[in-house]
Amino acid sequence: MKLISWNVNGLRAVLNKGFMNFFNEVQADIFCIQETKMQEGQVTLELPGYEQYWNSAERKGYSGTAIFTKVKPISVTYGLGIEEHDKEGRIITLEFEKFYLVNCYTPNSKRELERLDYRQVWEEEMRKYLKKLDTIKPVIYCGDLNVAHQEIDLKNPKTNTHNAGFTMEERTKMTKLLSVGFIDTFRYLYPEKENAYSWWSYMGHAREKNVGWRIDYFIVSDRVKQYVEEASIYDQVMGSDHCPIGLEINL
Repeated sequence: MKLISWNVNGLRAVLNKGFMNFFNEVQADIFCIQETKMQEGQVTLELPGYEQYWNSAERKGYSGTAIFTKVKPISVTYGLGIEEHDKEGRIITLEFEKFYLVNCYTPNSKRELERLDYRQVWEEEMRKYLKKLDTIKPVIYCGDLNVAHQEIDLKNPKTNTHNAGFTMEERTKMTKLLSVGFIDTFRYLYPEKENAYSWWSYMGHAREKNVGWRIDYFIVSDRVKQYVEEASIYDQVMGSDHCPIGLEINL
């Protein structure tokens, strides 16, 4: 089974930058996107053979997630069921026979860390939610999680210690999640791989120079790690400030 996750930074924009070429070429069984920046129905996507599920933010042109899947899920849930966290269209959960898939666009702590306190609350609720699902069946959790977990996960760790996405608070929350029965599939397969990034600033030719961050993840329940076959970063695919990432798993 092949899964793809991609923060498209505006689906309508990326549709003009080769999105469908990659979508058709990669032939994913499940394709998750974050930061759609649109309401369902603002664009008509013809995706034969795929079911489509959308979760849009109340605020137009902001946030939003979607999943396109060849296999029809047993059930679909939008959000966490907590009003404070469910206004921005950040989570879609699909239940399949053997696993849950959770597509997530984690809130950014922002410049001056103005949303860091909110982010801490979010992370606590998210971990509880994933643990609860994991008691029922294994979980595949993917998306733009807006944190580079370790120093190896970004080009310039020293100068970014107090910046959104690499604060000790955010990194500690990721460590906590991975300590309660989950694994980061990319680091599971490639623990020492350097210069592997999924996001680059638009400033200073960062992508050309590969001055990036790895902030997009496929995280799975520890008990299914032996079924992980590949974790990919499609860093040659353009169109967004993020590139797609992939997971091949035999569930």
